[in-house]
Amino acid sequence: MTVDERRLAIDIIVPLYNEEQVVAEFHRELMDVVTPLRREYDVRICYVNDGSLDHTRAELAKLAADDAGVTILELSRNFGHQAALTAGLDRAEGDVVVTLDGDGQHPPELIANMVALYRAGYEVVLTQRVTADQPRFKRWTSTGFYRLLSVIGDTRITAGSADYRLVSRPVLEALREMREYHRFLRGMVAWAGYRTVVLPYAERPRIGGQAKYSLRRMARLAADATFSFSLVPLRIALLVGLCFLVLAAAEAVYVLSFWFTGRQHQLVPGWASLMFMILIVGAALMIAVGLVGIYVGYIFQEVKRRPVYLLRDVHTSTGHQRPRAGDGQKP
Repeated sequence: MTVDERRLAIDIIVPLYNEEQVVAEFHRELMDVVTPLRREYDVRICYVNDGSLDHTRAELAKLAADDAGVTILELSRNFGHQAALTAGLDRAEGDVVVTLDGDGQHPPELIANMVALYRAGYEVVLTQRVTADQPRFKRWTSTGFYRLLSVIGDTRITAGSADYRLVSRPVLEALREMREYHRFLRGMVAWAGYRTVVLPYAERPRIGGQAKYSLRRMARLAADATFSFSLVPLRIALLVGLCFLVLAAAEAVYVLSFWFTGRQHQLVPGWASLMFMILIVGAALMIAVGLVGIYVGYIFQEVKRRPVYLLRDVHTSTGHQRPRAGDGQKP
């Protein structure tokens, strides 16, 4: 039986971390959208508790007890947003999967439009912020980062896109084949190259609580994206080294010219210029070695083949389930 001959199965994945203040309200808003959709489709919701330290787990347990279509994945600790999304993707069984954040900034009302675009033939439906009341610094850095990544990488990533998207089953299977430890799902989806459409939306304020993506977390995500999708930093280091090689050759020719013209007595050693060159060359070498070290570190973490995440519990309305064998490593 094909998808067209049966009800479309939709999985909605929502990662959460310390969101006890917003879980109930977010679920109510989500159900306002899901309830009409369930008249036509089989819609399941998967909440991924990414090692929350507050009472998010208890709030989620109430939701699973009241709705047979709700599943709760409990990670053993906080593995990060991308790992939590991966846990949900590995558990998904639907024809299409929708991922969105659980803080209310991603409007659930778009899900119906996303499904309609999938029905129209698109395999990936991305969302893009068009009007967001963000701090100017965050807006500039975000725009600059995506432009830079599109230039230095082999993959063009839509600026202003987040992890609010719909992917079809073939895209889901492709993502499951990508088991790298340092994950940047926005880039991975773009790299897959399936037929994509962009759906603009106005980002809403958080329902409550504090934003969990600190500057440090954003910097880490940017680093994962840069070093996972581009070798340009290494090429820049090589280019800097070549430039200094050219300067060294020019300096050698300049000094030799004094000897060939009998003016070697004019070669007065200059301590300041010598120290300046040593510092510049030393800095260039340290930058190059540092970049190589970062890539080696990434390789080291990849070859260990540690799981992207670890599951502690799986909760549904039918009760507790043991995590499936292999969860966190392979689908």
